[in-house]
Amino acid sequence: MKPKIIFTSLVFLSVLFSCQTSTKPTVMDNPLLTEFSTPFGVPPFDLIKPHHYTPAFTLGMEEHLKEVEAFINNKEEPTFENTIVALDKSGELLARVSRIFFGLAEANTNDSLQKIQVDISPKLSAHSDAIRLNPKLFSRIKSVYENQKKFNLDAAQTYILENLYRGFVRNGANLSLEKQEKLKKLNSELSVLTVQFDQNVMSETNDFKLVIDKKEDLAGLPEGAIASAAEAAKATGMEGKWIFTATRPSMTPFLQYAENRDLRKKLYNGYLNRGNNGNSKDNKTTLAKIISLRAQRAQLLGYKAHAHIVLEPRMAKVPENVFALLDKIWAAAIPAAIRDRDEMQQIIIKEGGKFKLESSDWWYYAEKLRKAKYDMDENELRPYFKMENVRDGAFDVANKLYGITFTEIRGIPKPHAEAMAYEVKEADGSHIGILYMDLFPRSSKQQGAWCGAYRDHWVKDGKEITPVITMVGNFTRPVGDKPALISLDEARTHFHEFGHALEALFAANTLSTTFVAQDFVELPSQIMEHWCTEPEVLKSYARQYQTGEPIPDQLIGKMNKTSHFNQGFVSTEFLAACYLDMAFHTQTDTAQLNIGKFENDFLTGKGLIPEIKPRYRSTYFIHITGGYDAGYYGYEWAAVLDNDAFEAFKENGLFNKATAQSFRDNILSRDGTMDPNQMFVNFRGRQPDITPLMRNRGFIK
Repeated sequence: MKPKIIFTSLVFLSVLFSCQTSTKPTVMDNPLLTEFSTPFGVPPFDLIKPHHYTPAFTLGMEEHLKEVEAFINNKEEPTFENTIVALDKSGELLARVSRIFFGLAEANTNDSLQKIQVDISPKLSAHSDAIRLNPKLFSRIKSVYENQKKFNLDAAQTYILENLYRGFVRNGANLSLEKQEKLKKLNSELSVLTVQFDQNVMSETNDFKLVIDKKEDLAGLPEGAIASAAEAAKATGMEGKWIFTATRPSMTPFLQYAENRDLRKKLYNGYLNRGNNGNSKDNKTTLAKIISLRAQRAQLLGYKAHAHIVLEPRMAKVPENVFALLDKIWAAAIPAAIRDRDEMQQIIIKEGGKFKLESSDWWYYAEKLRKAKYDMDENELRPYFKMENVRDGAFDVANKLYGITFTEIRGIPKPHAEAMAYEVKEADGSHIGILYMDLFPRSSKQQGAWCGAYRDHWVKDGKEITPVITMVGNFTRPVGDKPALISLDEARTHFHEFGHALEALFAANTLSTTFVAQDFVELPSQIMEHWCTEPEVLKSYARQYQTGEPIPDQLIGKMNKTSHFNQGFVSTEFLAACYLDMAFHTQTDTAQLNIGKFENDFLTGKGLIPEIKPRYRSTYFIHITGGYDAGYYGYEWAAVLDNDAFEAFKENGLFNKATAQSFRDNILSRDGTMDPNQMFVNFRGRQPDITPLMRNRGFIK
């Protein structure tokens, strides 16, 4: 899961660019510079070409600076309206261009877009600093902040103002001019390195292929996995062979079922060593520079380490609180993982194996253990999880909870030919927004799954601007005449990203400026995963793709019995990545790390067993270069919240309207405009409790 957009922050903080060019933008020739005459005002994806971006960024940046300059030179006393609202309104063109560009750069990139991304990154950084370090602007914001009692602000305005002011301070507004120049240099270097890191991961993922030319090497694999591999080979001119890649839909079934242990290991190592192959795309030095520069930046700003800057506006506040939560779950997860490991080793011995279980073996023997203990094979489930049915199941849950509807729209511009578009409406038929779904993997798309926005919700001159949301995935593709039959884990991921989409669609903010705490933002997504596997919900959407028969009670019973199975592994590999992220970003030594040694020494010291590797190893950990730096723990922090919040639905009724309305009013529509802990208390009536999380993972009774 990689939800890259977190519907936060000022336009200028999320999309700041500048591009210098001698070419004057011509409005008539550039669709980015005209009003979109498309259905619902969606971007005219079919008309936008790579050469349109640079002049659009140039004009957007110029307009943004002019707009800021105009109101900071206002002779009137700074007020919320003439300063904070004026700042919020600035940079609209720049925001529009950037959302489109970066949305496509992740979901449908090409060589031209990648080059533009590298070129604009340092200019983006410079423009961002030009705003955040503008002394006149900060002076006005500070004046409003210090005199806020005069302006009769409501709670949301107060929250925005306080976070805006503190954000400027955290980004160097109080530094001396000399130190600000150092900060600008650090920011510029970081902007280039993080793009380079992500592009290396994409390239390494696309480059690796396990090519099989002997049918006997496919022994144990399900029919669907074999057919997908045959199609992948045919698409690359290798008809008659089979190709498996480092993408999850291709790799996971192979690791689970392929009997050839050497090939399982080869594929797993190809996945595990992305960015770690000693070539031009090796990320070890790049990441070492990023960690060093972030530590230098933190100390320049007066903080102990990078994590202290990042956590200050979040629920966790300080690294010690993050480690306390991780340690509590880790203490329960490691023993559970060890028990499963020992049971799998016994299977190896019983089968006559003369080897010790390795990390590349885990998925294969976990399936054997599942079968032995519960008579459950995950492949039994796939025929009931047709992608279209899972999608409709999520739509149905949202309809039952909130009364909203989803209607497919044809003849509308799309970010990719495979994407689907839906109009989302309230129960009374009024328009809420547009939702795109782009669900299948391709070489032009980053790995993982995420939710983003081509247009956010806000209010302009008294008129509501409705959102245009995109939900992106890398799910198992259809094969031949068979539909896309996805795994249960993929189904959960679909519900997860759909939860992010609902939050974006339900946003009720009047300003475009919001401040979402990143360790809270996964609550709306992760709570949706619970409905995915509720028996009542399963019976409504999980239908055999050929017969239409609902999933049988016997299979649901098996799913319930296995709900805690392998949770030691799932939690441990995830927590290991959380620890690694925090370990990097609590570094106070600014010297460049030996990334491989640091990762190994730290995780060994934490007691990570050698049979489990972190979900994301350092050299392909794109979350920590894509906005989740010192933030990957947020999924676990939010897991405490979502498990506890879902208890309210279990207590009051799975589709209880009052509970759903309370969740929408107190959580989904307010996120980013109120203190996150208070939002949770307003919904739940008390502080969050970790007990439901520990119980739902099987760590306590």
